[in-house]
Amino acid sequence: MPTYLTPGVYVEEIDSGSKPLSSGATAVAAFVGFTAKAPNDDPNDPEGRRPRLVTNWTQFENLYGGFTPGAMLPHSVYGYFNNGGAMAYIVRIPHQRASGDRPALALAAGDGKPALEVTPKVDDPDLRVTVTPSPAPTDADGDPRFTITVESGDRSLETFTDLSLAKGDRNAETVTATSNYVSVKVKTSTRGAQLVGGTFTAEPATMTPVTVRDSDFAGSESDRNGIGGLAIADDVTMVIVPDLVTAATNNDGSADLDMWKAVQIALINHCEGQANRMAILDPPPGLNPQRMRDWRSDVAGYDSMFAAMYYPWIRVANPAATNGDRIISVPPSGHMAGVWARTDETRGVWKAPANEVVRGALDVDTPMTKAEQGILNPIGVNCIRGFGVRGIRVWGARTMSSNPNWNYLNVRRLFNMVETTIMDGTQWVVFEPNDLALWQKVKRTLNAYLRTLWREGALFGASPAEAYFVKCDAENNPPESIDLGRLIVEVGIAPVKPAEFVIFRISQWQGGSAAAE
Repeated sequence: MPTYLTPGVYVEEIDSGSKPLSSGATAVAAFVGFTAKAPNDDPNDPEGRRPRLVTNWTQFENLYGGFTPGAMLPHSVYGYFNNGGAMAYIVRIPHQRASGDRPALALAAGDGKPALEVTPKVDDPDLRVTVTPSPAPTDADGDPRFTITVESGDRSLETFTDLSLAKGDRNAETVTATSNYVSVKVKTSTRGAQLVGGTFTAEPATMTPVTVRDSDFAGSESDRNGIGGLAIADDVTMVIVPDLVTAATNNDGSADLDMWKAVQIALINHCEGQANRMAILDPPPGLNPQRMRDWRSDVAGYDSMFAAMYYPWIRVANPAATNGDRIISVPPSGHMAGVWARTDETRGVWKAPANEVVRGALDVDTPMTKAEQGILNPIGVNCIRGFGVRGIRVWGARTMSSNPNWNYLNVRRLFNMVETTIMDGTQWVVFEPNDLALWQKVKRTLNAYLRTLWREGALFGASPAEAYFVKCDAENNPPESIDLGRLIVEVGIAPVKPAEFVIFRISQWQGGSAAAE
């Protein structure tokens, strides 16, 4: 309390006692896989392994390149944005390495002798190297001095000034050691000669495929790469790994199911550990409904409320097609993530992301009947089906959990949203006096938030009392609990569940025998 010693009028600001909660973004995707190139604007991450946020397809193209052979991730990201996605993290897995024959830029001196060799260290077709002679063209020994500027597109990457062509020059060695984009080598001393400057565009290196293992996809939280690196992206709510079809393919074209399962288990374990995001899984390609059932039940055997699987693959137009492959099959996970985002935006996270058109889908790889879906839906495989003039639609909204409380995607995702919102929005409670006044503030805050969700249709019940409860009183906060520094708040919500099976019971009615309703 302030101390008043001088007569007068004083104005004080007081806390209203209520801290409103606001739900955060529920549809932020993360894609782990292969890209055409790595972003070149972070010298600390030249291979682009760390998660990077993109908010549209153009930004993705600028950073990672567009469609490229041997990479499914660009098609998935394109399908995600096309279906309503707005934010996505990209985690690049290097799947190619530059060969030892990377072209070098041999720069000459005034006498025509090769003086300087600049070799690109990154595969960037937009890389430009500019060599500019200094105003004072020679040093004390008569060797030319110059500046090297490295650029990509409209971005300046590195600049090195006051360099010399003298062999063993400290500055020249510094360029070679510190540059993340080019390697500079002094070819010969050109004492008394004028260095020929200019701007040179780096030719792309010859790239050769490298073996990608399941551990490369799993990555490392400490190194900030792979699936594990997404631990630093707190706002991610769904994770997709579309390039399994590229990495987990044997020489004979068959799928390496051991690697497929290993990567997907790593993805599921990550989502369960974070407990605020969902794994969207793809099945191996080319399975008919019976083989899909066998693989799901006998090989994969996943049981997780934080994972969902979609079948079959979908056919889309190939934007990168030139002379062939105008239509290609792609894993459905990226498009499904976009459908989730679109449903969240138009209806809310509590609406099951099903009975929605898959934008960009020309057909499905495997058309199926209602009976064939009947063997997949009960085991948590969400089907994508064609419905004639109604288009290609998502026709399932289940998780891969055997627990009936968590069968439905919208229920799990609603709880993810509520839990994250409460956790983030009540940090102000920590270290507050643990008394009745605090209990009442917390209850008012949570009641206001849950009442809003109920009014929007997220919770089931004819009244707030039927839809949720918040308990924070002396009964669940006894003195011994307070002495341990604990504040315990019990929250219960009744989520809405989708009408998965709509049943109309029709019978003959003898007109006039009963009052019409």
